[in-house]
Amino acid sequence: MIMTKNSVLDFIKRNTMVIALVLVVIIFSISTGGKILFAQNINNLISQNGYVFVLAAGMLLCILTGGNIDLSVGSVVCFTMGIGALILKTGAPTIAAVLAMLAVGLLVGMFQGFWIAWVSVPPFIATLAGMYAFRGLSNVILGGYSVGVSNESYLKIFGGGADCYIPDFLNGSGLNLTCLVAGIAVAAIVIISSLRGQAVRKKMGIHTSNTAGELIKVVIVAALVVWIAYKLAQYKGIPSVLIWIALVLLVYGYITKYTAIGRYFYAVGGNEKATRLSGVNTKLVYFLAYANMGLLAGFAGVLMLARANHAEPTYGQGYEMDAIAACFIGGASAYGGVGKVTGVIIGAALMGVINQGMSIMGISANYQSAVKGLVLLVAVLVDVLSKKENA
Repeated sequence: MIMTKNSVLDFIKRNTMVIALVLVVIIFSISTGGKILFAQNINNLISQNGYVFVLAAGMLLCILTGGNIDLSVGSVVCFTMGIGALILKTGAPTIAAVLAMLAVGLLVGMFQGFWIAWVSVPPFIATLAGMYAFRGLSNVILGGYSVGVSNESYLKIFGGGADCYIPDFLNGSGLNLTCLVAGIAVAAIVIISSLRGQAVRKKMGIHTSNTAGELIKVVIVAALVVWIAYKLAQYKGIPSVLIWIALVLLVYGYITKYTAIGRYFYAVGGNEKATRLSGVNTKLVYFLAYANMGLLAGFAGVLMLARANHAEPTYGQGYEMDAIAACFIGGASAYGGVGKVTGVIIGAALMGVINQGMSIMGISANYQSAVKGLVLLVAVLVDVLSKKENA
């Protein structure tokens, strides 16, 4: 269990972005006088960046297929928001609006996936065309105006407004005990799952050279979960948007780690020709990646419409870049075949911390974009250099 010099270096190499996230939080904590760690700011960090987590989960699958991306997601989010707002404006029930937004997102993804998978249009070109087309269509359906949403059930379920939090069933005095207990439970699950995984690997005779490093990592993650839960408990508890984000990340974490289709995404990105010769329908894999991306863009539209309380033709601009950056910063390879949902979480969190920290400091949006661009360049540079080192 004692960590050697090599194991320490290996731990640092495999957790570079985790360490970077911790350092960035420390830097902004000092720079903002601790304001970034206020309970309300942590709550805002989650709510404001919900779309990044959701879109990045789908973007990861596109990137896995060979470093491909979807440039249309921001426009699709705006398009689905416009459709949802117009449906809700008629007095239709929440379920009708949500299903319509998800269906439209899925159809858009299938449309683009068709051209990419079966007509062999490069993903960059197909989705660039979608970016322009659906931005224009968003303006058309909204007539160039803002359309408000007043459906209270929709806003509460998907995280819009001041009362969109899970109730404190334990009735804590000044502290949301339900939130705190939930955080402790999640931390316990993380630790138990890790220990169980190590036991299974040991039973199967799979040697792991850095068991101590992995244990330290799990303990840190568990402690971080409890700390975040404690901070949220000091404010209003668990925001409903966090539940939706967690569900999406858990589902896609399971898909990429434990299912056959998840392994196919990695295989196509690793060696498409060999994967095709092994009997896998690689065209279908491409199609599923982009159809899924459209579905998640629709769901991101659901969340963002609730948060904004209205739809505008300009919404969603830059969303695709935030999702792409979160994936690459979280360790997804620019060449495809490498990346994890846990990395997406780290990347999205790092982007969110940078945005919020610089906003609290009063730094202009132009400088924020410059810093995010530099962070993305460094993340991709690390990937490129590691590829050359292993070549």
